[in-house]
Amino acid sequence: MTLRVATDVGGTFTDLVAFETLPDGSTKITTAKSDTTPPNFEQGVLAVLAKAGIQPSDVDFMAHGTTVVINALTERKGVKVGLITTRGFRDSLEIARGNRPDFFNLAYEKPAPFVPRYLRRELEGRMSYKGEEVDPLDLSPLAGIVADFKAEGVEAVAISFLHAYANPAHEEAALAELRRIWPEVASVAAHQIAREWREYERTNTAVLSAYVQPAAERYLRKLESGLMSMGLKSPPYIMQSNCGVDSLDATARIPITMVESGPASGFWGAAELGRLIGEPNVLALDIGGTTAKCSLIEDGQVRIMTDYWIERDQRSSGYPIMVPVVDLVEIGNGGGSIAWVDEFSKLHVGPQSAGAMPGPAAYGRGGQNATTTDANLWLGRINKDYFVGGEVTADMAATEAALQKLADKLALTPDDVARGIIRIANNNMVNALKLVSLNRGHDPRDFTLVAFGGGGAMHAAALGAELGVKKVVIPTGASVFSAWGMMMSDLRRDYFVTHLSDLNDGAAATLETAFTAAEDQARAQFSAEGVSADKVKLQRFGKFRYQNQEHTVEVPLSGPVTAADIARISADFQEAYEREYTYRLKAPVEMVGLHLVATAEVGKLSMQAAPLGAPDATVAVKSSRDVDYAEGGIHRATIYDGTLLRPGMEFTGPAVIEDPGTTIVIHPGNQVSVDGFGNLHIAL
Repeated sequence: MTLRVATDVGGTFTDLVAFETLPDGSTKITTAKSDTTPPNFEQGVLAVLAKAGIQPSDVDFMAHGTTVVINALTERKGVKVGLITTRGFRDSLEIARGNRPDFFNLAYEKPAPFVPRYLRRELEGRMSYKGEEVDPLDLSPLAGIVADFKAEGVEAVAISFLHAYANPAHEEAALAELRRIWPEVASVAAHQIAREWREYERTNTAVLSAYVQPAAERYLRKLESGLMSMGLKSPPYIMQSNCGVDSLDATARIPITMVESGPASGFWGAAELGRLIGEPNVLALDIGGTTAKCSLIEDGQVRIMTDYWIERDQRSSGYPIMVPVVDLVEIGNGGGSIAWVDEFSKLHVGPQSAGAMPGPAAYGRGGQNATTTDANLWLGRINKDYFVGGEVTADMAATEAALQKLADKLALTPDDVARGIIRIANNNMVNALKLVSLNRGHDPRDFTLVAFGGGGAMHAAALGAELGVKKVVIPTGASVFSAWGMMMSDLRRDYFVTHLSDLNDGAAATLETAFTAAEDQARAQFSAEGVSADKVKLQRFGKFRYQNQEHTVEVPLSGPVTAADIARISADFQEAYEREYTYRLKAPVEMVGLHLVATAEVGKLSMQAAPLGAPDATVAVKSSRDVDYAEGGIHRATIYDGTLLRPGMEFTGPAVIEDPGTTIVIHPGNQVSVDGFGNLHIAL
């Protein structure tokens, strides 16, 4: 028998999914959810293992995703950081970028840097953009800087020198000397994270990594210690923001790479699911307790980029993090999103969230604000007698009081307010889905909507109908699908390297040399961790632009690059650029950087479809009740027990499918079928 386990720490719940391969070749699937336990997140992981009845000593492979990094950043719960940079560039972090989202606000203020000016220090020494030493590095002031940092209570140090992406020798020397004279401090150099140009972005990334490193490392080590003391055979792999997993040791050194590990695993799972069911073009939607996130998957490929920002909105430019992150749009609309009325008597939903404590009013934990979950419950979309899989008695009095408070402000009834909350939440999510599809030149009608998370299935049919997608798919175990995605992930590292080269007849040799160097580095890193070269798979991508433009487009490359490939690469770029920006230019094309994806399998799950049975689904019928479909009116819906649905079963809405982890709302006229993997296909 083989037991594989994945756990995912979210803002509200900690999820678990386990796959046990039995002696007869069949697979036993176990899922569980427990409350997230900040600030001691590892306790929630141990609790969900216990709830699922899993002993760590029985686990053969474990993957883990967490929100500890993004939480530490957004809640400002990191440590005091000192920055060491090139002479004359200590203020790059504060100068930042000149663009501001609130363009007409003349009183706009840039977000405060994570390192105040008095903790930003400089050293002599400089590299050119070609990686050539212009001035030698002078490390003699470093001891004094360290003494000052100690006196100021600095707990982590970031090093970022000009043009270190081209030649990291100065950063390497400074980091080595820092660790020699102050070995106990957390430290990181920008070249360890990013080998791309853009001084501000590289510096900020190093600073944010240093900011969260002590807390993240403590968390990972406590998790490792707790699991290993209970018999886990080897440390868990940690989910990364690039849709792959990495070793715990590597992640503890540079924890910023898991800033979006939770969403990444879900979107990778959606891509793998699409391949299993023959739907390579997917719009993936993850609705949790706090946020809704979406991403577009084309031809089975999840888009990975390094132009990632946190806390960026209509009024703030946010902070850049130059690490490989799945391309996603995130909004503050989840099950716990709070509905509120502004000074103009206008109803809003989110981005504020009730969180895990006190949670929605219906949880009976003292929450007094109406949330999306409360609205779904009030309208009968969620069963008040089967709330949270029957684990919680729904506090309907608190739900009514919360809705009535809004109704009084709007001169409406609680029913009207609940319908309004659902409609506004749906509208917010549709707009997010349009940002990753229509706004980038993709027609949603060519895509299948895969919805997951605790709240995804409640809204998916309405969102799919609004967008006109081919169909909607609700994965089996949708509420813990991000954890399932980890089981489908490879050990993965993305290498982004700035490399400027005109795309002319002589470019092939230069490109091939650059890619070969990156591939050698990838193989060496995997080899150092015991992964043989024959198990490493490599994929090449190039970042191209029209000469001297700002915007780049990534194009897949099949190596080795020869002179005959240059024209094809240029044509592929032109096509991709036009789709993204709607036009082409008669201008030379140049390469800006390379992107190498290196992967190796480490316990990846293999799925086999079960044979389809009879279409009759009456055996799964529980009851019926009136359900308010908001814009669709009130209908008598058939209620199905999701645990009794089997491959091949079919039925038509109006219906509600109740699963221990989520509720699936089927609108009138929707056609539902169950595939061989237990996924629900909804034809709109």
